[in-house]
This record gives sequence, structure tokens and C-alpha cells, in this order.
Amino acid sequence: MENSISVIIPIRNEATFLNRCLDSVFDQINIDNFVIEVIIADGLSTDSTCGIIREYQNNHPNLLLIENPGKIVPTGFNKALMIAKGNIIIRIDGHTVIAPDYVANCVKLLQESEAYNVGGRMNAMGTSRFGKAVAIATSTPFGVGGSRFHYSEKEEWVDSVYMGAWEREVFEKIGLFDEELVRNQDDEFNYRLRKSGGKILLSPAIKSKYTVRSSPKALWKQYYQYGFWKVRVLQKHPGQMSERQFIPPAFVASLFLSLILAMFFPIFWVFFSLIAGMYLIANLLASMVSAAKKGWQHLFLLPGVFAILHISYGLGFLVGLVKFANRWGDKIGKVPRFETFHE
Repeated sequence: MENSISVIIPIRNEATFLNRCLDSVFDQINIDNFVIEVIIADGLSTDSTCGIIREYQNNHPNLLLIENPGKIVPTGFNKALMIAKGNIIIRIDGHTVIAPDYVANCVKLLQESEAYNVGGRMNAMGTSRFGKAVAIATSTPFGVGGSRFHYSEKEEWVDSVYMGAWEREVFEKIGLFDEELVRNQDDEFNYRLRKSGGKILLSPAIKSKYTVRSSPKALWKQYYQYGFWKVRVLQKHPGQMSERQFIPPAFVASLFLSLILAMFFPIFWVFFSLIAGMYLIANLLASMVSAAKKGWQHLFLLPGVFAILHISYGLGFLVGLVKFANRWGDKIGKVPRFETFHE
């Protein structure tokens, strides 16, 4: 359908944030010439998520709720795309509030640029003291490496963006999200997109706010999974990996190895102390720089947050290497082709 937009929201147990997300979606401006549908793919939520959605359906007939038995983002997104009618597809995450002109700017940039995928910066925000420290840490190069959509403030061509918006034909060309990947499915998809000749545009005009994890346990689980599933992305697309992505697992491996060897050979206490000491100094310096910019009240929590980001990711990657050790020759993912949804 020409001049139509499908907003796809894959979620699970998002009752805490869903009202703010949906309010922002239905408050979009400057889109009068477009027909918009909103499709929520719910991953069998066990909280009040579905009840909230049904309340919104009473006032928004263009809101459709479908079930996502796979429970994860790629299966939900793919299933929603199967029935989407829009010629422009925009993904929104349940933890996110989008600006009133978000959809309009996505459409404008897709129409006026050469981009296959457009998106904005992940403007992180926290709802607790710990969450605010996480928002600061994940908006720095020391915290998240070279992922420019976490902190870039200029329009530029990049490897990936937060969420994303595409013309429908992109999925017809390169397929859908890899349904094997619990995490990192956007990295894998964007690599295929760029490999096919497509370009990805990051623009400060596309604005949103993302609520980060608010507890150490939740943050550890999130970044552990990022590291764990990054191994499968590496196995399928070695060229997708950058040197920075190997630093956390190399750090964790050297730390543990030197500690174990030190139990048998005392000389390795020197190596362990050097590795741990250099990381501690770098961590404290990065924490002080971030606190100086965002508020010294965050200094107490920032070193711990940085450590969780790096150690959980690195450990997850190392465990992934063991878990997927026999799959280096397996480059086939679970990537449905777009046509399979229209047979």
C-alpha cells in the first residue's frame, strides 16, 4: 500500500513502560498523508502487558496485537512483518519513548537519502540511581566501544542504528531477522544489509529515549547475552566483527588465566596484578570523566557499572565460544525469506 507505514513493536512483559511507549507512538505529528498501522508482537507476557494493549485498542482501531510464541525480538518482528501492510516498516522497542516527529523524520530520510536503514541515537535514561549510572556508562566509548549510535551527535553513515526504519523492499532483498539470535539480531541483519550494498544513516533528527536496565542483575544478564550470542554472529559473518569487540573477552580470559596460574606459579600474581590494576585505573579515569560531565553524584556507581558491562560481555563471549565450539562450519541461520510470508 502506497503512503502506508507499519510500526512494529516486539515486546514481552513491558507493562511498566508500555503506556509511555504507546502514547508516544499515537502522538506522532506531520504524518497526515500516511495510513499507519501499529502491530504489537507479544512474546507470551506473564504480566499485564496484553491487558494494557487491549485498553488502547478501544480507542485505536489501527492497533493490532499478535502472539509471538518464540518470545524473542526476531521471531516477533518477523511474524508481524508477515501481516504488515505498510511500504515503510519502523521498529519500536517497548522500553522506548519516541519524539513526536520520529516517524515523520524516518520517512523523510528514507525518501530523501540513499539509506536502506535510518535511525537515531540511543538516548539512554534511567529510572533509579543505578539506572542513571547505566545510562551514562552506555553513552560513552569506554562503556560500549565504537557503537556510534550510543553517543554520536551528528548525521553520518554507520554500521548500525538504534531500532531502525526501512522500505519494505529491503526485506524482500536480503531476508528477515535471524531467528536463532536471542541478541545481536540487529547487528547480523545490518551486516547483511551493508554486504548487499545498502547504507545505514544515523541522524540526530530521529529522537527517542530508551530506559536502561535498573538493577545490576538485569544489566549483567543483558550484556552477558550480548557477548554469548555475538559468537554466533562471528561464526556466520567473521567480517562483521571489529577489533574492539574482542577486547572484553580477551580481558576476562587473561584475568582468569593469570589468576589460575598464580595459584600454582606465584610469578603470575604479577601478571594478574598488572592486568587488574591497568583496568582499574582506566575504569576510574573513565568514571571520573563521565561524572565530571554528568554529575559527581554518579561517581560511586560508575566503576561498578563499567565493570558489569565489560566482564559480563566478555564472560558471555567466552562461554559462547565453548557452547558453540562445534558450529564454526555452520553459517546457516534461521533467516526466513520475505516471500515465505506471502505464499
